[in-house]
Amino acid sequence: MKPYLISLAAGLAVGLLYNLIGVRSPAPPTVALIGLLGMLGGEHLIPFARTLLTHVTS
Repeated sequence: MKPYLISLAAGLAVGLLYNLIGVRSPAPPTVALIGLLGMLGGEHLIPFARTLLTHVTS
């Protein structure tokens, strides 16, 4: 969990810095970020389902 929080904090800091100096972010469009979120969700779906089924059947 700690690496995720560090990554989020670093991203926020860079975003604030970009805003302060008036530079436009080179980040991909929102549609691409939504697709990436979907990929991450799909990657974790099967392990989550296995854990859920293990707890339900035992």
